[in-house]
Amino acid sequence: MEIIYSPRFAREYKKLPEKAKSAAEQQELIFRKDPFDPRLKTHKLKGRLKGFLSFSIGYKYRIIFELSNEKRTAHFHSAGNHEIYG
Repeated sequence: MEIIYSPRFAREYKKLPEKAKSAAEQQELIFRKDPFDPRLKTHKLKGRLKGFLSFSIGYKYRIIFELSNEKRTAHFHSAGNHEIYG
């Protein structure tokens, strides 16, 4: 699966603690094989983020993304704690 990282995602990812970055790298490996693997806790978002999905990086952090090209391409839009939903 191809992943495209938005500039916003890149800025937010740089600000994550090193431990979260390490966990994100592990989760991305799982994501590339199956974005709906139960270990990711992938779920659809509602409200103003309707149409986007999110998966977990540990308990505290999330990545917001969307899928395109029949689920062959993922666009990572945002990374952070629950405040990224606001």
